[in-house]
Amino acid sequence: MYKVHLKQAQTQLAELIEEAANGKEVIIFRNDGTSFQIIPIKAEKPYPKFGSAKGLVEMSDDFDEPLEDFQEYAP
Repeated sequence: MYKVHLKQAQTQLAELIEEAANGKEVIIFRNDGTSFQIIPIKAEKPYPKFGSAKGLVEMSDDFDEPLEDFQEYAP
């Protein structure tokens, strides 16, 4: 566990964040007795939003027409 005063934490913030990311408990305290804990927040996986691709996909007019290459397989 790291217990660091606010003045010292200002100069070592990157190091303290790295320690918190590695699972160490990091607490920053002020002169008035208030303390704060640095904890890592897991990144959320992006979730696709319904309708976000609207207007990005276009289908040709002959999409449903049979393909020439498959004429011999058609009934």
